[in-house]
This record gives sequence, C-alpha cells and structure tokens, in this order.
Amino acid sequence: MKKIILAAAIVLLMLPLISQEHKPEHLTAESFKEKVFDFENETEWRFAGKKPAIIDFYADWCGPCKKVAPIMDELAEEYGEDIDIYKVDTEEQKQLAGMFGIRSIPSILFIPVDDQPQMVKGALPKESFENIISEIFKIE
Repeated sequence: MKKIILAAAIVLLMLPLISQEHKPEHLTAESFKEKVFDFENETEWRFAGKKPAIIDFYADWCGPCKKVAPIMDELAEEYGEDIDIYKVDTEEQKQLAGMFGIRSIPSILFIPVDDQPQMVKGALPKESFENIISEIFKIE
C-alpha cells in the first residue's frame, strides 16, 4: 500500500513537468514593453516577440469578455506552440488600453511577427478566431 501511495505522489508531483499546458498570460505595462512593444523607447512599431501574438483587452465586469475568456484558453492550449496569447485588464492597465484606443471590449489585437497588428472588436465565436489566425498568421 505504501508503494502505491508513493507512486501516486510521484506521479502527481511530476504532472506539472509532463504537462505542457498553455494558458493566456496577463500583461502589465512592464511585461508588455518586454514581450510586445517598448512604447517608452520606440517611436515606430517593432514587435518584440519571436512568434505571433494575440492580446485580449478585457475587463472582469464585461459580459462579452467572459464569453471570450474560455475561447482564449482553448486557443492558448491548441496554438500555444505557435502563438503567444496575452490578456490585458483594461481597468488595471489604462495606459495600455489608451495607447491602443480601446473604447469597447473585448478588443482583440492580432500581432504577426513581421507585419502591423490588426484589431478586432467584439465577442466572436471560436471559429472566427481560428479563421483570423489562419488568415493573418498563416497557421492552420
């Protein structure tokens, strides 16, 4: 019995190492400057990432944002090897929201590695996000 409990404990401890779970990462102004764009030192857009990114501008009180959140989780899990998925809380990160002219949420920013970012507004179904990923990022 002790061997079974020990084996189960080892498996549970190793599970986070085995699982390559991808989840959206919450950005602050500081992490945004590091991972996306250093708006304090750059005047022209230059994406800092190594792979395409999606940024979900949201607020906790926003009903449509709550519908998009699980879709972002699914996209992070499905495309996590190829796309970085970030979230920006517009209530906490007003500077970032203002910089992108966010007036309605959710607003989703698609950032190709070597092209200009493109904004989509509203709570879209997952299929629409997949189509946009295919069209803008050329990822199936």
